[in-house]
Amino acid sequence: MLRHVVNFYVGKNMFEGGLQKVQNDGELGTGFEEKFNVDSNQMKLAGYFEAIGGALMFFTLFSKTLVRIGIIMMNLVLGTAIFKHYKSGDGFEETKGALKFFGLNTLSFFETFRK
Repeated sequence: MLRHVVNFYVGKNMFEGGLQKVQNDGELGTGFEEKFNVDSNQMKLAGYFEAIGGALMFFTLFSKTLVRIGIIMMNLVLGTAIFKHYKSGDGFEETKGALKFFGLNTLSFFETFRK
């Protein structure tokens, strides 16, 4: 039961974040783009991955396979975000959100293999 609650929580937050990136056409400001060396097309693609992955998390009650696909999609984006934050000199505080969701996703991924 707890796994489903966690999946809904992560899915909701990631879906909203991804949708925001898509609606803004990947534009997050010139300072952000220069600091992390990304362009608007890359951010829009990341937004699609987040939104689709987050939406797949809502199928937690019906399909472990869809949840696994969603987790992999989101962890690709989150792993890249964590790497970019550390590469740009950010510390733990700036990366805390991505690390939290990455950790919850990883635990949920391993939980899907239990019977």
